[in-house]
Amino acid sequence: MSELPPCPKCESPYTYEDGDLLICPECAHEWSLATGQSDANVVRDSNGTPLADGDTVSVIKDLKVKGSSTVVKVGTKVKGIRLVDGDHDIDCKIPGIGQMGLKSEFVKKVAE
Repeated sequence: MSELPPCPKCESPYTYEDGDLLICPECAHEWSLATGQSDANVVRDSNGTPLADGDTVSVIKDLKVKGSSTVVKVGTKVKGIRLVDGDHDIDCKIPGIGQMGLKSEFVKKVAE
């Protein structure tokens, strides 16, 4: 029996094969051996477009600001994002609100 690599997302040793994919039962992360671990660090927007530091994104859903009564409205453009590790994988400064962390699933990349 061959030794499968640990999950690149949570480092779980309990990965298993399902066809061409490797699957982690603990965090449900799926990846293929062909792409390796380079795909694990790629942050993608809601449409699957890869994001990079300095990109401009647009918010696709009204987002409540935790601990405040303000809301980040749909269509708000955020310039100069910075990618970070963690649950909220985008650090940015939103006009009128200030420094904030966003999840990449609630933004889409804007063509510059």
